[in-house]
Amino acid sequence: MIALSGCAEALFGKLAFVDRIQAIQDVGLPAFEFWGYANKDMDAVVAMKRKTGLAVSSISCDTGGPLVNPGNRAKFAPAAEHSIEAAKRLDCRTLIVTVGQEIPGVSRAEQRTSIVAGLKTVVPLVEKAGVTLVVEPLNVLVNHKGYFLATTAEALSIVDQVGSPNVKLLYDIYHQQITEGNLIDTITANASKIGHFHMADVPGRHEPGTGEINYENVFKAIAETSYSGYIGLELWPTKPALEALASTMAWGKKYFG
Repeated sequence: MIALSGCAEALFGKLAFVDRIQAIQDVGLPAFEFWGYANKDMDAVVAMKRKTGLAVSSISCDTGGPLVNPGNRAKFAPAAEHSIEAAKRLDCRTLIVTVGQEIPGVSRAEQRTSIVAGLKTVVPLVEKAGVTLVVEPLNVLVNHKGYFLATTAEALSIVDQVGSPNVKLLYDIYHQQITEGNLIDTITANASKIGHFHMADVPGRHEPGTGEINYENVFKAIAETSYSGYIGLELWPTKPALEALASTMAWGKKYFG
């Protein structure tokens, strides 16, 4: 099963947060996702989820501090436990992990070792809970200057070093088009290690059709892989959401059913 998920942080930004969930259902999407839960009224989010019947495709995982810093490692497990409990309330099976800004004066090898070690400490927790951590590379050229992890290859190497089926890659099509391109070949070669997708067009992080990515071809390629999960619409529309998302949702129906 592949399905589209509306990012409530990006879509319907003029509405109160819980009302965005209703709006995501109203446009016909089957799931929603959001970032941090600590600043949300989780009782209201859970109630709206139940009202709409939408699935929750992903939320962000609290890491207790940047994973690049070994001094934060002891904080990760309790933070992850709290995140797992939040995910359980939402019947959400995917937690997004960002690794933090690169630390000046510390070797990349040392920071990468810290990331791997930190992820390994929480593997027993996520495996027991049946939750998947998805590690997200971000582009450092436009949006996230100084972030440690940019390339798919390095992120996959970290995933491989951790060595758990419950730790995978979040492949953000927008970020990786900016960082490296070669979208379809990369997705096709690594579908079994991808646990979640994000999407938006380049430049601008708007809806498909506003930029350079041929999203119909990307969707077709994803449909032909073994991937089974969600594609998060983490995009800021340039026009009313239903109009902005029409072609994207049509491609989703065409290729994912």
